Amino acid sequence: RDFQFAQAFDLPVRVVVRPADGEVEDGAAFVAHSDDEVLVSSDGFDGLPAPEGGRRIVERLEAEGKGRFAISYRLRDWGFSRQRYWGCPIPIVHCERCGVVPVPEDELPLLLPEIEDWFPKGQPPLAQADDWVNVACPRCGGPARREVETMDTFVDSSWYFLRYCDPRNEDAPWDRAVVDYWNPIDLYIGGVDHATMHMIYARFFVKVLNELGLVGFREPFGRFYSNGWVTLGKTKMSKSKGNVVGPDDFVERYGADAARLTILFLGPANEDMEWTEESIEGMSRFVRRLWRIVNEVAESAPRGAPADGQLARKAHATIAKVTDDIGRRYAFNTAIAAVMELLNELSKDRTGHDSRFAAETAVSLIQPYAPHVAEELWERLGHERLWEQPWPVADPAMLEVDSIEVVVQVNGRIRDRLHVSPELPEEELVTLARSSERVCAHLDGVEVARTVVVPGKLVNFVT
Repeated sequence: RDFQFAQAFDLPVRVVVRPADGEVEDGAAFVAHSDDEVLVSSDGFDGLPAPEGGRRIVERLEAEGKGRFAISYRLRDWGFSRQRYWGCPIPIVHCERCGVVPVPEDELPLLLPEIEDWFPKGQPPLAQADDWVNVACPRCGGPARREVETMDTFVDSSWYFLRYCDPRNEDAPWDRAVVDYWNPIDLYIGGVDHATMHMIYARFFVKVLNELGLVGFREPFGRFYSNGWVTLGKTKMSKSKGNVVGPDDFVERYGADAARLTILFLGPANEDMEWTEESIEGMSRFVRRLWRIVNEVAESAPRGAPADGQLARKAHATIAKVTDDIGRRYAFNTAIAAVMELLNELSKDRTGHDSRFAAETAVSLIQPYAPHVAEELWERLGHERLWEQPWPVADPAMLEVDSIEVVVQVNGRIRDRLHVSPELPEEELVTLARSSERVCAHLDGVEVARTVVVPGKLVNFVT
C-alpha cells in the first residue's frame, strides 16, 4: 500500500525483498533496486551498495562451495511454424544431386508467385505453384524444387526500420552513413507483446549487423513505451475472440476526428481501456461544441487585439500542460481534457480581446488528434495550413500566478481546496490546511501518522 501511495505522488521508493521462506545463506537477502540502494539485514554485508554487495555474497558462497555466478536466459527458439503466402520466401532450392543450393545473387530478390488459393491445406501455400516450385538446379542444371516454406514475418520486421531510412537504394540494403544518422530509434511504442517478440528479434538482428560492420550501433531502440489494450466487456479485443469493433462504421457515423479523439481519451495510453459507444457519442458532442464556439469567436472577436488577460493566461497554461503531457508523460487523455477546460473558459467570453488567441490555441493544440476539424477551424480564424505552423510555446511571464489551488486530503480523500500563494512555505501550508474546518472535522481526536506534501498540488494527512 505504501509503495502504491508513493507511486501515485511520485515519491522516492526504496524496496528490500526477502525470500518468502526467510531462509537465506548467512542471513543475506537482497534485491538490487538501483545503484543507490544498500544492503540491509545481510549478515556481514550491511551498508554495501546493492550491486557490489550482491557480487561479494556470491563470491563467499562460491568460496564455500555453496553457490556460483550464473546468467539465466528465458528465451524460446524462434519458430517458423506459421506458414503464410505473404511470408518472406527462402532463396534456396533442393537438388537430389547437389543438396541444398542457394539461389544465385543475380536472381535476387526472389519474388512470390501469383496464386489463386492462399490457404495452406496441410502444406505451405507456395507448394501448389508448380511452375514456380519446379526449377533447374543453379549448380548442375538438373531438376530441383524451390523451398516452399516462408520465413516468419518477424524476419522482415526485425530490420525494415533500417531500410526505411534508405528505401530507394538499388545497390545495397542501405547506406551505413544514412542509417547511422537516423538510428538508434528514439522511442518505440507498442504493446507488451512487442517487447518479448518483435523487439528482441530486432535486437538480435542489429547486434549481428553491427558485428558485420553494416551498422554503427548495437541497440536499435533507445526507449520503449508500452501501450495498453482496448477491451470490450473487460476482454481484450482480438480476432480469435471475435469481439473486434472496427472503426469504419464509427468513422462513417461520427467522423474520423471523433473516433480518434475517443480512443485517446478513454484512459492513460499505457493502461487497458474499455470501449463503449457512449464514449464516442460524448466526444462527438465535444467536436460539435468546439466547431460552434470557435466559429462564433471567428465572427465576433476582434483581430489584432493584445492577448494579455485572464483568458490568455489560461491559454498559455494550457499550452504548457499539453506540451508536457504529450512530450514527457505521453498522457494524451489529460492533454485533450486540458483543451476541453480551455474551451469551457472560452465559452464564457467569445467576443473579448483574448478570445481569438484562446480559440487559436485550442484549435492548434487539438490538431494532432483532430486534424480535419482543426484545419477547417484554422481557416475560419483567418489562417492557412495549420500542419505547417510551429507548435505553440507558452510565455513564462503569462504562467506566473498570484495564487494556486492546493487540494487537502485526509487518507487520500479530498476534504477541502485552498487558494494560496505559490511562494507559501511548506510549514505554513500544512498549518493552514490543518486549520481548515472541513479538515478538522475529519482529524478531530485522531492522530496524524504522517503528512504528505506535493508542492503546488496537495497536502494529504495520513491517520
